[in-house]
Amino acid sequence: MTLTGQMDLISRIEAILAPSAEAMGFELVRIRYGGGVRPVLQIMAERENGEMSVADCAKLSRTVSALLDVEDPISEEYVLEVSSPGIDRPLTRPKDFIRYAGHLAKLEVTPPVQGQRRFRGTLVGLTGAAEDILRLAPETGEAVEIPLAQITRAQLVLTDALIAESLKRKPQADLQEDSEQEDSEGAV
Repeated sequence: MTLTGQMDLISRIEAILAPSAEAMGFELVRIRYGGGVRPVLQIMAERENGEMSVADCAKLSRTVSALLDVEDPISEEYVLEVSSPGIDRPLTRPKDFIRYAGHLAKLEVTPPVQGQRRFRGTLVGLTGAAEDILRLAPETGEAVEIPLAQITRAQLVLTDALIAESLKRKPQADLQEDSEQEDSEGAV
């Protein structure tokens, strides 16, 4: 499948899924499709507050599966994965760059900015009249401004500070599920 064909397919899938996901209280973070012999359709989602429990993933997966069975946008066999973005999540929307300001991220850009294609640094925030320019403080050197439209890939870097913040945000239901799972795994 060509890159344009893949982008068209992802756009079509997003158009099919977004209304129902939003009605259920979820936001689609990223949709990816690809792979080898048996391609994978990966749907990342979260609630508006950034939370996503295991039960939420299961609930959304059932809905996504039903919608895709009816609309049938993919003619070949594939594996469906519905997940949360995780701690070292991809940054795909402007609000992600705002929400995680102060955290370390790595990104790739096309075309190069100041002669570089890859950056690693602390997210400072968005600037510009339309808040469409990311300010990034690299680990070495001066801050750089990168147009969001040029970012082809961005992801948080796992750090102690990010883990600590994630634990503060973790839904209480997940903490309860984790505790119950540990109890049942430890039982003989």
